[in-house]
Amino acid sequence: MTLIKSISGIRGTIGGKTGDNLTPVDAVKFASAYGTWLKEHAGKEKITVVIGRDARISGPMIHNLVMNTLVGLGINVVDLGLSTTPTVEVAVPLEKADGGIILTASHNPKQWNALKLLNEKGEFLSGADGAKILEIAEAEAFDFSDVDSLGEVTTNDAYMDIHIDEVLNLPLVDADLVKKAGFKVVVDGVNSSGGIIIPKLLEQMGVEVVELYCEPNGHFPHNPEPLKEHLTDICDLVVKEKAHFGIVVDPDVDRLAFISEDGEMFGEEYTLVACADYVLSKTPGNTVSNMSSSRALRDITQKHGGSYEASAVGEVNVVTLMKKNNAIIGGEGNGGIIYPELHYGRDSLVGVALFLTYLAENNIKSVANLRASYPQYYMSKNKIELTPQIDVDAILKGMEAKYANEEVSTVDGVKIDLAEEWVHLRKSNTEPIIRIYTEAHTQQQADALALRVINEIKEIAGI
Repeated sequence: MTLIKSISGIRGTIGGKTGDNLTPVDAVKFASAYGTWLKEHAGKEKITVVIGRDARISGPMIHNLVMNTLVGLGINVVDLGLSTTPTVEVAVPLEKADGGIILTASHNPKQWNALKLLNEKGEFLSGADGAKILEIAEAEAFDFSDVDSLGEVTTNDAYMDIHIDEVLNLPLVDADLVKKAGFKVVVDGVNSSGGIIIPKLLEQMGVEVVELYCEPNGHFPHNPEPLKEHLTDICDLVVKEKAHFGIVVDPDVDRLAFISEDGEMFGEEYTLVACADYVLSKTPGNTVSNMSSSRALRDITQKHGGSYEASAVGEVNVVTLMKKNNAIIGGEGNGGIIYPELHYGRDSLVGVALFLTYLAENNIKSVANLRASYPQYYMSKNKIELTPQIDVDAILKGMEAKYANEEVSTVDGVKIDLAEEWVHLRKSNTEPIIRIYTEAHTQQQADALALRVINEIKEIAGI
């Protein structure tokens, strides 16, 4: 099944049968549900939604379907066209809109697309709001407007530039200082909208840019998830060009990874660590990341005198806890930087600008040396497949009991914090799988911990 309905939106593969894939009918159905909910939620006569898309091949088709569905509901649309997830998030409050939709399947391959849904703050919907939209979609309780009450479409293709301006105007971003440092950077835009907006930002900060896969044609030249095994081309090009470092973003530009000058991964987990190190050195405070993110953020936060908290996995959960704890910066270990000074959403532009300013201010010429200066942690990510008959919840309860003398959290699955390492167990909502994330000071220790936990799970499950 390749149509995934969740509280954060709808995601699926293009083509196939209605209800099994993201077909035109499904796109219209869920756009109708969102628009219907928004009309009830906003409580006013005329409402506005901001829409943008990444460069996927299916983007224009889904874009037109969704946009005109909203028009049919009597909703006005501000159409940003080719855009990024954080750009749409920034645009919603600036336009005083009532919501937003980003058409992107993020790091998924080109056959996927999705509707990501935002509220009037430009933030992802709460679980309760998302659930309500799914109910409306299931009931197909739509009431479309008559011919005299149709919505109108306004095109605004300036928001990538506006987004860049908003980033450059942040107090902790210093483009003049970066320009003086004379950086040379390679950018892999995975042939999506990051190939436009990241080079534009860098050029305005006086950085020499070497472009790789920056043509926004939607033909992803490699798996678009910014993991080491997918990034051999940019790793080689950074060394060949003698660049200071490389930048990789996913198709909708909310995940950010750096390549060190030696062609090695800086590490997605450490994107947030480095940005937080800089921000906390200027504005001490608290941080938040999710439970599957590196302990290195906790260490850096404590070094600067702040406190760190871990949320359940999911951007909306990170944002909720950030607001509760007045976090200065936060995000996710997948390269997602959330900097509330601009907005509560993962934003690669913010990450790039803060990182460059940090390097320039501290005269750091070796990104590899910077990475080596941080607490060293290594992760192992595994999963164990169980038969449908096995009670996954009972297994997690058993693991919780087994480690009752350790620091255990059940906010999201079971997270066990040991003195020098941790393990996070999460069950899949769609299949009998337990995902196992471990972290330790060496890769061997992380792998060994994962193997031990897998064997303990098998023992509890009797397999």
